[in-house]
Amino acid sequence: MPSNNILSNLFVTIFNTEARRKGECIVLPASKLGMEVLKTLQKHNYIGEFEYIDEKKGGKFTIKLLANITKCGAITPRFKVKKGDYVNWEQEYLPSYSRGMLIVTTNQGVMSHHEAVQKGLGGLLIGYVY
Repeated sequence: MPSNNILSNLFVTIFNTEARRKGECIVLPASKLGMEVLKTLQKHNYIGEFEYIDEKKGGKFTIKLLANITKCGAITPRFKVKKGDYVNWEQEYLPSYSRGMLIVTTNQGVMSHHEAVQKGLGGLLIGYVY
């Protein structure tokens, strides 16, 4: 039975595939938010190339893995974060200040919490990776 949380499914699939030291994984179904999260992960070198494959029912992503992910996951419920509060969430989800990133959806799109801090944006926490 597939989970209703598409994002959680995306993170779990990437994490489990990384744990098995495979170089590629397929995530279904695809979503716009999933696409934005993958772009953010790719930009920060957590994953390699990925491709959206349009199938009639939902589509899927194929993702090249770089073995750069120790742990990742969706954050539920999606907590609201004010621009000054990221430090508290870093302590909760990340192993150390310099390692990993929280993934935030803001009114300027999905980005790492480092970018959100630079831009002075709050948003909703949707995931973490390190």
